Amino acid sequence: MESLIGKRIKSYTLGCKLNFAETASIVQNLCQLGAQQCQVGQLPDICLINTCSVTMVADKKSRQLIHKIIRQYPKAYIIATGCSAQLRSDTLKQIHGLDVIIGQDGKKHVQDYLGNLSKQPEPLVDICAPGTDNCFVPSCSRGDRTRYFLKVQDGCNNFCSYCTVPFARGHSRNPSIEELVMQARQVAEQGGKEIVITGINIGDYGRSTNQTFFDLVKALDKVEGIERYRISSIEPNMLTDLIIDYVAQSKRFMPHFHIPLQCGNDTVLKLMGRHYDCQLFKERIERIKTVMPNAFIGVDVIVGMRGETPELFDDSCRFIESLPITRLHVFSYSERPGTRALNIPHVVSEQEKHDRSERLSAISDRKLAAFYQNYIGSTVDVLLEHATNGNVMYGFTDNYIKVEVPKDNALANKIVKVRINGINADTSKECVVGSFEN
Repeated sequence: MESLIGKRIKSYTLGCKLNFAETASIVQNLCQLGAQQCQVGQLPDICLINTCSVTMVADKKSRQLIHKIIRQYPKAYIIATGCSAQLRSDTLKQIHGLDVIIGQDGKKHVQDYLGNLSKQPEPLVDICAPGTDNCFVPSCSRGDRTRYFLKVQDGCNNFCSYCTVPFARGHSRNPSIEELVMQARQVAEQGGKEIVITGINIGDYGRSTNQTFFDLVKALDKVEGIERYRISSIEPNMLTDLIIDYVAQSKRFMPHFHIPLQCGNDTVLKLMGRHYDCQLFKERIERIKTVMPNAFIGVDVIVGMRGETPELFDDSCRFIESLPITRLHVFSYSERPGTRALNIPHVVSEQEKHDRSERLSAISDRKLAAFYQNYIGSTVDVLLEHATNGNVMYGFTDNYIKVEVPKDNALANKIVKVRINGINADTSKECVVGSFEN
């Protein structure tokens, strides 16, 4: 490997929060070997593209981004990794100008693929089945944000009928609690105040180490210096009463949950191969709201799954409307090669998927506005993020209300008292407007 001292690296990420965290960790590792992040106006020596393959559109965007970067920086050494690289390497290796295609497990030693940074006549491809050696690639990074993202788990054993994640990420695996606690302590030493617990299926934590996610929650809660933890997406059948009740009494774990529903109809849930029904999901939501009435609850929903007839979709909408949730994240079903869903009859048209997405988005907008409305006139604690351009900055309350306040760089990464004055008129920002309390 050629010395990386002084080499400029530019990174790009598509997909989930876990991808963003992993990209930041890769860049951090390369910088420790002498590289430096490319600044505005500079030409990069290395371009790292962390791809996504969760949908057909994500695969297409990954290819388009690779082509764009090659055109923009023809002399740079171009590396593609991530889920699309793992699953679609045969397609990506046809792209002239791409130098290296690395699978998921290769993320832990990207430096080994750099050679002398000379352009390759055809891409070097290193793809193996992810996680075959129980490999876990650690990641705890901040990136450009105030919050840190701690990867606690990777892979998935669920094999839902529509999903390629188990093929792209491998089986469920995790590091020890001791390792993760050490990483959280390092975040505290660096001045970090908030950690988002991330992974592919975090509720399955402990499969590799004979521990449980609840054990991890209790251990992280004891780390001094971290003021806020957030649990990212967790399957409803793995979100136990023990976890919910513990979060309710914890000073560090925030009243904020993100729970995938995918569909509010049991027939479609069975077609999807999900491991719960609507009754269990409803019980989880009601339990959260009983012990944490102010909790923010985000919910994932997929529209247009094969087999989702108009009647089944209507039933799903009624169920979702009945739940005391805060916000929906709506996705359109995408045909993925090799998945069992392709054998299900009744295909939903693209126009119908769009119409259903619009209908659910309207439900989400109403629920979020109603949630925000409850806090107008109240004073809340807001952890402010580092400001960028403009005259305002943003932060979040404990229950994940996004708040816009006047810019004051001295307050970045600090928890301050803010009075909520109203909902931002710019609905695209999905936030409230506040003023500092004296």
